[in-house]
Amino acid sequence: MKKRDIVTKNQDFSKIIQNRKYIKNNLFIIYYMENNFPNARYGISVSKKIGNAVVRNKIKRQLKNIIDKNKNIFKKETDYIIIIRKGILDFDYHQIESSLIALLKNNNWR
Repeated sequence: MKKRDIVTKNQDFSKIIQNRKYIKNNLFIIYYMENNFPNARYGISVSKKIGNAVVRNKIKRQLKNIIDKNKNIFKKETDYIIIIRKGILDFDYHQIESSLIALLKNNNWR
């Protein structure tokens, strides 16, 4: 994932979440909002309740890899904040990938 594809500012996170457009399943809550950039941008949030730093960073690395492999599923000119839910520790990489892809393909975009 390139630096230009990452939502980094706290202000941007808040703005996207306050927009209140989201989709969710048992592993993820994805907030989204249109942007003025030619490509999609992503932010990933993993709560401290999920595990220690090693576990949280592993989950973020896996999710970044999944996003890079499946960029065509995401809408262009949109910001995404992906919030990881606690149950993710019970799933392996392939289950996480299929869950995210299914959520994005079979969603109710609000």
